Amino acid sequence: MIRYIRRAAALCLLLLLALLLNVSRIQVLEADDYDHDPANRRLTIARYDQPRGNIFVSGKPVTGSEDTGEALRYERTYRNGPLYAPVTGYASQTYGTSLIENAEDDVLSGTDSRLAQVPLWNELTREQHPGGRVYTTIRAAVQKAAFNGLGGKRGAVAAIQPATGKILALASTPSYDPGVLSGTGSSVTNAWADLNGRSSMPMLNRALRQTYPPGSTFKVVTAAATLDSGVVNGIRSRTGAPDPYTLPNTRTRLTNEAGGCQDATLLHAFEVSCNTVFAHLGVDVGLRGMAEAAEKFGFNDSGLRVPARVARSNFDTSMDKAQVALSSIGQYDTRATPLEMAMVAAAVANGGDLKKPYLVHKVTTSDGRTVAVNRPRSHRQAMSPGTAMQLKELMVSAVAHGTGTNAAIDGVEVGGKTGTAQHGTDNSGIPYAWFISWAQAEDAREPAIAVAVVVEDAEANRADISGGGSAAPIAREVMQAALR
Repeated sequence: MIRYIRRAAALCLLLLLALLLNVSRIQVLEADDYDHDPANRRLTIARYDQPRGNIFVSGKPVTGSEDTGEALRYERTYRNGPLYAPVTGYASQTYGTSLIENAEDDVLSGTDSRLAQVPLWNELTREQHPGGRVYTTIRAAVQKAAFNGLGGKRGAVAAIQPATGKILALASTPSYDPGVLSGTGSSVTNAWADLNGRSSMPMLNRALRQTYPPGSTFKVVTAAATLDSGVVNGIRSRTGAPDPYTLPNTRTRLTNEAGGCQDATLLHAFEVSCNTVFAHLGVDVGLRGMAEAAEKFGFNDSGLRVPARVARSNFDTSMDKAQVALSSIGQYDTRATPLEMAMVAAAVANGGDLKKPYLVHKVTTSDGRTVAVNRPRSHRQAMSPGTAMQLKELMVSAVAHGTGTNAAIDGVEVGGKTGTAQHGTDNSGIPYAWFISWAQAEDAREPAIAVAVVVEDAEANRADISGGGSAAPIAREVMQAALR
């Protein structure tokens, strides 16, 4: 009898072990699959059962949460939504998240393990904490100046602090209110369809995600390549460029709107933006040299995060000489985001040291305990310090005596470069107006800001549209806001 009891006990023990193993398999190995099963709403309900952490600009929250009393209890709200939409993105119960709302979602939703008081506590309990806080590098006054300067036109502004890489402004217009996408129901789906159906594409982040031909603003990169490679020995040296310039192995003649471009110095060619000079210099530098120079400024980098993803700016690495000539004046297939062109200006302003741009200064718990801080770090050495000094002189001269006079600020050293980028079939589209610049106060040790502005639909006759006329005044307002 005892033998049968022992056998029964052993069988029960085996069954218990099998049960424990199965429970462990479900709770440990297959837990993630069950959590994300479409039929399981537990995590979704828990996610929205508490207020979402806030995003801060200049120390003040630009987001909030509203208690709806529904199953998905708290919905995201936005203060000055259209102003900060290119920074925050949206947090929608229907369509997910974007930009900072996406990149810092674990912190804002309270699931990030760094928010726990005890290390590894989340891994053991899978507990959700109160949403953390995300403090951005955006300066409210600079952001407002950029947004108001664009005035609703299609375009964008990106502004960086050259010495640190902090992004001070990201404006994109026309914009939208992310709050209309926060909840669920027909109002949200209708708003989504309406926003995505508009030809003006208000949800497109033009500062980070749209690339444009940079036009003559790219001549800053070509000038850096020219000086670093020794093709021209100093900005007052003659360039040997003809006017007009016949593109290599073609019958296409490149001309200029300005005079004095025949064998001009680099200084004069930059001041009046001689296409022939920079196209000729790009060919002299060569495809490999031009591509290497562009990549030092950040072109062809598909991995840049700020922490939101930034679209890849392009400089082709396989071209004939005629295409190199056109690419060297920011045309052909050369394309750049406004953030990339702000990085170009920032690299010049910071002595050739290009800092990695970043948008999040620090992350804290809901009660203010800091869990992560971003600090400045070098991204690339875009050019030699000597070349950067010469480029600063070129950009200052372009504002003082050349095409960028509309960006001048009394008592402030301002360097800039205009650009008018052709596009469309046979260049039939309204040109994009560009301006990139930096500004340094008289008593300051370093420039305060580097800016890039692009305007897609400048309201002017086609012949009158230029970076100097349409984009430079916006850049000036942004720079003045930063200096104040």
